[in-house]
Amino acid sequence: MTDNDARPVAGNDPAPTPFAPAAPGETTVYRDVSLIDGTGGPVRRGMAVVTGGPMIEAVVPDAELSVPSGAEVVDLAGAYLLPGLIDTHQHLSTPPNRAQAEETMRRQLYGGVTAIREMAGDLRQMADLGRAALLGEIAGPDICSAALMAGPGFFDDPRTWQVSQGATPGAVPWMRAIDDKTDLPLAVAMARGTGAQAIKVYADLDAALVARVTAEAHRQGLRVWAHASVFPALPGEVVAAGVDVLSHAHMLAYHLSGLRPPAYRGQRAHLADVYQRFLDAPPGAVDGLFDDMRRRGTILDATASVVARIPLSPPGADGLAEEVLRRLIDRARQAGVALCTGTDYETPPSDPYPSLHDELHYLVHAMGVPPREVVRAATLTGAAAMGQEATTGSVHPGKLANFVIVADDPYEDIGHLRRVLTTVKRGRRHDRADYDRRTAANTKEQAR
Repeated sequence: MTDNDARPVAGNDPAPTPFAPAAPGETTVYRDVSLIDGTGGPVRRGMAVVTGGPMIEAVVPDAELSVPSGAEVVDLAGAYLLPGLIDTHQHLSTPPNRAQAEETMRRQLYGGVTAIREMAGDLRQMADLGRAALLGEIAGPDICSAALMAGPGFFDDPRTWQVSQGATPGAVPWMRAIDDKTDLPLAVAMARGTGAQAIKVYADLDAALVARVTAEAHRQGLRVWAHASVFPALPGEVVAAGVDVLSHAHMLAYHLSGLRPPAYRGQRAHLADVYQRFLDAPPGAVDGLFDDMRRRGTILDATASVVARIPLSPPGADGLAEEVLRRLIDRARQAGVALCTGTDYETPPSDPYPSLHDELHYLVHAMGVPPREVVRAATLTGAAAMGQEATTGSVHPGKLANFVIVADDPYEDIGHLRRVLTTVKRGRRHDRADYDRRTAANTKEQAR
């Protein structure tokens, strides 16, 4: 390519970026705020947060603040500032629907969510959505995506066809069938080429293959996210393989069941019996598993509220699920296992807030997790689940300016997180009032 080839072409200007990160040199001071920094520490009153471009430059008591020359000053007296929320279990591209995904992402951002984990889907679409949100062409959270690996028998699942349109599921790099003969270094490298930052270990894999996938993904710098039971691999074997995050806490009940379904689809046939065996066991029977998770730093993505929303078959299992979840989450917390907050669903478009708020409410009010722990789970631990705790997840100098400002204290009532005033993502403000006005105008237009 010559220099002449690189010149802009008339009519080929870049797309507009109305939601772009703040530019270097743009300084904003958020004054007199009550700060929740994401570490689980107490509220700090009368604080100031200074952002420069997309980064946090300073966090100081407001009384000690020296306002930088030329800075924009935002007075937040009475408001609460905390890290941007992270939904660690989403499927925005299953099935792919660009318009719907963009609207969901807009609602997430204006609802306080600054990052999500996309837990497998059509990564062709997600790569472009992630790019558009990062550059600011659309309003949305940052996206951290996983490519999926599973045994060959899984790929007659209709969802795999939805996310592989135009190709064969199981034979594409973002949705790959593997067995003992698979060239794993090549398969993982191809997954990386889709833009995936993780491998999701899903179904129909034995313990040895889960361990091999995990080792190769880590060697190539990818995270490994897995269901808590992969079948035939069971929870203890998945943890021992060294995965970084386990999803779906209810599956951990299989650790005590004495049952090993040979395939992923076989799990639900036994679920009522599995739940009952767990409830009949001594309270500490799973502590060894949780101790191993704590030692390894394995994070638990509980996805608790989805189990309540989608009753599990056969009849009887759904009636036991909430108590099983409560006991598992309680024992995990006592053992020191870190929780993150994933949803695995979205609320209807008519709901003004995204599903993450329902998960936070459920963890507090149904699972008995204190609001302070839930806030940490939804911020700093969520960042750790993505492997990004060094750059986001807490309000500290040198991290991305990703935070949400709410009207009241979420430590007193987790529902106060539904009183968003402003979401700041990479230093750019997204005022909730703008979203509400747009929603009201669209509703009025549709009613005509």
